[in-house]
Parts: sequence; C-alpha cells; structure tokens
Amino acid sequence: MASSNSSSSSRDDPLSFSNPSSSPIPVSDAADSFLADQNSQIGSASGSFQNDGLLSAGGGDGGSDVEFGFLRPEFRQGPLVGTVQIYERHVFLCYKNPQVWPPHVEAAEFDRLPRLLSAAMTARKGEMKKLTRLTICEEHDGTETSNGDVLIFPNMIRYRGLTHFDVDTFVEEVLVKDTEWRPGTSETLKGSYVFVCSHGSRDRRCGVCGPALITKFKEEIDACGLQGQVSISPCSHIGGHKYAGNVIIFGPNLDGELPGHWYGYVAPNDVPVLLEQHIGRGEIVDTLWRGQMGLSEEDQKKALDLRFRLNEETDAEKSAKEFTQAVEIGSNVNETQADVVGCCQGARNSSCCQNPSPKEKN
Repeated sequence: MASSNSSSSSRDDPLSFSNPSSSPIPVSDAADSFLADQNSQIGSASGSFQNDGLLSAGGGDGGSDVEFGFLRPEFRQGPLVGTVQIYERHVFLCYKNPQVWPPHVEAAEFDRLPRLLSAAMTARKGEMKKLTRLTICEEHDGTETSNGDVLIFPNMIRYRGLTHFDVDTFVEEVLVKDTEWRPGTSETLKGSYVFVCSHGSRDRRCGVCGPALITKFKEEIDACGLQGQVSISPCSHIGGHKYAGNVIIFGPNLDGELPGHWYGYVAPNDVPVLLEQHIGRGEIVDTLWRGQMGLSEEDQKKALDLRFRLNEETDAEKSAKEFTQAVEIGSNVNETQADVVGCCQGARNSSCCQNPSPKEKN
C-alpha cells in the first residue's frame, strides 16, 4: 500500500529486530510476524494500515473490484521481484477465520493465543537460529486443521492443539532448540499448501482479492481432482498490500526442495496456471513471482535474471536444433531428387530406371 511518507521502494520495508548473535528477524505489518512494541506504530512506509484510507471497517470486502480488486488502477503497475524480505522459516497458527480477525490479530486483547505466541517469539528472537515469520491462517473446524494447530515450513510438519498454556514450552522446544514439542506429536505434511492473504480488516484490497482467489482455487482443485494433494487456506497480512492478490505456495520442487514461493498481482484466471505450472510441473511462474523464502531481495532478482537467461539459451538451442533438422531434411530431399535425375540421363528413347516400362516389367 502506498504511504504519504513512503519511499519509492517497490516492497514493504518491514521492521527488523537485531541482536549481536544473530541476523535481524523480520517484522512485517504485524499480522505476519512479531511486534517490537505493541503501542508503537507497526508497519512499513508502503504497507501501513493507516495509509491511503484502505483499511476496511469490517472484515468483509470493503469495496468494489474496480476500486480495490483486480480492476483497480494500480493493479500490475509495479515490479514484483525482490519484494520478499529474507527469512528461513514460516510458522502458521490456525486461528478462527478472516471474518473475525481484527487488523492486528496477534495483538488483540481478546485473542489470547496469537497474542501470547507472538510475544513469546519476540522474547526469544535472539536465541532462534533461523529467521522466523509468524502468520495466522484459517482453522477448518476439525476437518483438516483445527483451532490451535501450528504448521511449520519448510519442515512440512504440523502440531495439533496448541493452547495459551503451552506457548512458552512450544517456542522453547520447537523454535529455539529445534527439537520436538513433547506434549504434542508432529505430523508430516504432504502435498502442496497454498495460502492467500484475505485479511480484509487490515486492507480492502486483500479483502476483495483474497476471497475471490480462494473460491477459484477450490473450484480448480475440485475440477482437477487434486483434493488431498493441494490444500488452500486464507491467511492474515503477509506484507505488500499493493500486490494483492498475494499467494504463497509451499511444496516440493523438481529437486525435492521445499522453498516457499510468493506470488503477487494474482488474478482468478492465473489460478489454473499456478496449479498446472508451479504445483504440477514444479516450474516458477516468473511473471507473477515476488520472491521466495531463503533468498535475500537481491538474490531473488539474480535468480529471476538467471532463469530468464537460461530460458533464452534453451529457446536458442531449440531453434538451432529445429533449423539443423530442417536443413538435414532438405538435404536428404535434394539427394533423392539428384539420384532420380541422374538415372534418367540415358538416350532419348530410354526409360527411367525408377519407372520401368511395361515391357521391362514383363
């Protein structure tokens, strides 16, 4: 989201915590990470919920598609690559749903679990070995995930039933010591997990774009028979309101790695492409790619540039191969024609050896 005091940066500039023993821990506009001071203004110059009057009074759409959706004037008007601040681990807390999330769900007085988890992660940030991001996602009433479940990527594990009584031990065992949480049992996640920012109370653009994308993803998943292979869930603000629709996909790539890829300016007609190309073939959709977990902003730009160059080389090699094949085919045709002409150069009344006369046949 553009701000009156923002720089010309193409991304949110999240706050970060620094400590002498580790790298900074990113803090985006509150709902997707930790709070330094809940009484201070949290958010970036380009993503603050106080800017541009785009904060929805409630959790619904908050506006029309022309104003805040896929037809809004700034849609696809800015660069995307390099707009994901570096981090190494993503923690999703399953908690209620977007319709009841306040603008800062992790800081709300009556939302004890996300508030205490965020506070505990903030308190132990200097002891964590990995740059960690916290995001809230929707719980599904026990069908797949339930209130208090925690999903951790790229580990691809789930812990069920975290309560506010368990927060400190969970952060200690799982996020600081990188061991298992003994009161709970970790479950291995399979398939691909898609999260769509649908935090309408935080920003109207997310409130309009997010639900439409969720609906389209569900339709395509059903149509393609991908139930049980692809999970889709709305999530809280992840940074970069102006890039709505914002989508994060976690799933194994062709090398078996599990990077989290971020996409921006995603419209409903892009959903089949993401399912077929990214999830189905493990190929990044470069035109919508913001970046990925584990890479710095600069490395994200280098990665995209490298893919472009490799694609150009592949296209050039393909064109050269097709040209060579065409030349070879043409050469073979000419040789065949020459053989036919050569055998028919006899006397005027002689017949061609390729077409013997009826007498010769007899």
